[in-house]
Amino acid sequence: MAGTTQTGDSATRAFVTHRNLLFTVAYELLGSAADAEDVLQETWLRWAGVDLDAVRNQRAYLVRIATRQALIRLRMLDRRKETYVGPWLPEPLLTAPDVAEDVELADSVSMAMLLVLETLTPTERAVFVLREVFALDYDEIAEAVDKNPAAVRQIAHRARSHVAARRPRGEVSAAETRSALGAFQRAVETGDLQTLLDVLAPDVVFLGDGGGVARAALSPIVGAESVAALLATSRLASVAPLEPAQVNGSPALILRLDGEVDTVLAVRIDEGRITGLYAVRNPEKLARMERETELRR
Repeated sequence: MAGTTQTGDSATRAFVTHRNLLFTVAYELLGSAADAEDVLQETWLRWAGVDLDAVRNQRAYLVRIATRQALIRLRMLDRRKETYVGPWLPEPLLTAPDVAEDVELADSVSMAMLLVLETLTPTERAVFVLREVFALDYDEIAEAVDKNPAAVRQIAHRARSHVAARRPRGEVSAAETRSALGAFQRAVETGDLQTLLDVLAPDVVFLGDGGGVARAALSPIVGAESVAALLATSRLASVAPLEPAQVNGSPALILRLDGEVDTVLAVRIDEGRITGLYAVRNPEKLARMERETELRR
């Protein structure tokens, strides 16, 4: 009995130690905090039944379980997105300052990168995330995605090329993002159309996610003039001030109404100008904006 208790305690300690890492893995694969939490529950149930004496690397083993569960859920989530009302955006997370300090982690969980990852197949996404973000070796990834290491290397190469062609052009510092967001915020709040057009790239894309619950554009709005016109007619900053916040490891803006988060506005920056504006308004996706979420690699 004592041996069983000690094994259970060891399993619990290992899971708690790596919990934030496992959540981060699941979130990067799913773009949904709610689904990531469900993956953690499934991971714990399976981990609790593992013979720890046979586990050489507890971190890798836990990541393998979480990845397999996330892949199952990702395929279910893909089917749900087919009937989603309007554009689907990842669930935003209010993140602690230390996430922004880890540049690679912050980049990997940014709204812009998560949308790039959405263009990969589930297996490509898992391989890319596990290799490029969490630095697992090919043998460990092969076990997680049920492929042989040679196939995983090919998938990794294909996924890297795909992501490289679609990710933001050049690295953008938090200071550059804050500067562009500050100019955008002032332009919106003052109604300065010319400044707004100056900060928006000519081919900027605006995506609004209301999920059929909150009012939002049902299709992407493309082009600086069209996006500026939308923002002008939406009276975004006329009802309440926009608040700076750290969302998914990057500077963003929040609109609160009656003390509740109404809209989270994240951006993609390319060469100093805003090329992507992402407004999450679906109330079901705003629950994690009331407390900081710890992300780890």
